[in-house]
Amino acid sequence: MFRGRLAYPLLRLAVALCLLHGAAYAAPRLAPADLTDQALRYLHAEGVARDLDRAVVYLCAAARKGHGPAAYELGWLYLQGRGMPGDEVLAAAWLREAQRLGEQPPERLMASLPPSTPGSPACVSANGTDLQLDDARRADLVMVIHELAPQFDLDPALVLEVVRAESNFNPRARSHKGALGLMQLIPATAKRFGVKDPFEPLQNLRGGMAYLRWLLQRFDGDLTLTLAGYNAGEAAVERFGGIPPYAETQAYVGQIIQRYGKQRQDEPLI
Repeated sequence: MFRGRLAYPLLRLAVALCLLHGAAYAAPRLAPADLTDQALRYLHAEGVARDLDRAVVYLCAAARKGHGPAAYELGWLYLQGRGMPGDEVLAAAWLREAQRLGEQPPERLMASLPPSTPGSPACVSANGTDLQLDDARRADLVMVIHELAPQFDLDPALVLEVVRAESNFNPRARSHKGALGLMQLIPATAKRFGVKDPFEPLQNLRGGMAYLRWLLQRFDGDLTLTLAGYNAGEAAVERFGGIPPYAETQAYVGQIIQRYGKQRQDEPLI
């Protein structure tokens, strides 16, 4: 297996090839050990910019596939903080999960840890948001979002919350208004952004991200207007001169803003 500086481009190439061949979820073709290696590069800024959230996503994906070292690294990450608030209870849960998967954390450390809630430990981002990566399939999808979003100059965390609000990660979702797939594209929007099959996850993600980027440009980087436009249509936002007075749209915008995080909302998006 390749390691060091060669491994990162090879991993990115593997993901890209999977995506180009139309794989809905590219990550399952990558070994959990490779996902863990890549996560540690993001965590320690080895040949890439430090990206704590992406490190968490990759480690969680590997851990959900039963990779003990990934669970062990998550335990230490939450125990020590390393750029995020420490959480001893969450750290204990991940270290016990690592133990279950065959790792051997120091006995004195394990004896000193507080009790943890039974069940799969949570995957929590740097700003304290539970990413709800409850299974390997969802974690794989989130990794694909992390690979695609930068191609559209979008923060993966924003796309993640839009997908969560739109379909809760269900690629076969269909609304009563006819919106389809992961990012709930109506047929006219799908056609506008070149999506031929809105139930194909990769096409749907690309179309939805293209629409988000277009809305950000149209509304000068205003995130609340962009999200309102995504939900109700840009024409409605322009007609009302702001977020339309629709209960659904106002709840939608508030939900995503709350989960996306105040500190990220204030960052320039164009």
